[in-house]
Amino acid sequence: MKKVIYGSALLALMVAGAANAQSNAGWNDGDLIVTASNTASNALLVYNTHGALVEQIKTQGAGGVTGNAGGIAQNHDLLAVVNFGSGNVSVFRKPHDHGLLQLEKVVPAITNPVSVAFGRDHLYILTATHIESHPIDRFGVSSTADGEAQLVVADGSAAQVGVLRGQLVITEKSNVIETVNLTAQGAVTGSTQRVANIPSNVNAPFGLATRGNDAYVTIAHANEISLVRNDAVLTVTGSGTQMAPCWVTLDGPFLFSANSPSQSVSRYAVYGQKIIQDDAVVAKFSGNPSDITYRDGLAAVIDANGSVSHVSIFNVDGDGDFNLKSAVTIGNAATNGVAIIRSDDNFNY
Repeated sequence: MKKVIYGSALLALMVAGAANAQSNAGWNDGDLIVTASNTASNALLVYNTHGALVEQIKTQGAGGVTGNAGGIAQNHDLLAVVNFGSGNVSVFRKPHDHGLLQLEKVVPAITNPVSVAFGRDHLYILTATHIESHPIDRFGVSSTADGEAQLVVADGSAAQVGVLRGQLVITEKSNVIETVNLTAQGAVTGSTQRVANIPSNVNAPFGLATRGNDAYVTIAHANEISLVRNDAVLTVTGSGTQMAPCWVTLDGPFLFSANSPSQSVSRYAVYGQKIIQDDAVVAKFSGNPSDITYRDGLAAVIDANGSVSHVSIFNVDGDGDFNLKSAVTIGNAATNGVAIIRSDDNFNY
């Protein structure tokens, strides 16, 4: 497999990661992979890393979301799941005394939610037309929003929300990448604004992954991935042989994109303002990927074809290579959202 090294610092990081992965093989076997059935009676499906279903819990809401990412978000002992059809978000908590999740609250949204994210002691809910913030304290997520803003287009094409320093970044598939500011306490404030320097050929911004001030945003129908920083697009990179990069996740120096029509995952090296494709295909699927996540040396990908969907769970080594650990087939093609819960995720706010 072709490997490209980008400087001594990146090489050191890769070597250290590989050594750590080899010396801790199996350390993440206690982690959990979660997705949602996304059916009329929505349910959270919880799997261990070997693909066994360990828990299935009704969200007390209705599914039905499509064309989105981040339908599930996780932070410490809390997990949020969108219920598009019923216009609310279910919040689960992982108790300290056992590893099973419990439904804690159903939080109403302004309208149908499509994506959620945690950050700055808040849960952020992206709906079809608005973004809203809900504070979190020792009693959990508040049912009342402490900030909201209408999206730039607000035509129902909203795809995903991510958290930056002092801002949120949002994609609308109607060719808009936008940000909205946060107060010092983390509440949404002011109006949403288009970012500058959006490419003239922009066509359907979809998924995103954030770190610090950087947001890596896919422009799926233009076969591109862009870097957004400080309210502007700085870099745009083509996806090469793989069509329509839709959803992305970060792992150290690597960015992984799930390419829906190509039924694959690609690996990019990201540093500074650079986005460089390192390997066009690190994983292939029998269906079209609809979401991807990385955490704790694991990657999980949702794909669907025909009347079924699949959850594929991979070990990811220090070189960014995917090694299939287990795969699950679900008798429902609507499955939506994916998150990884570490075995030690049981902290209080």
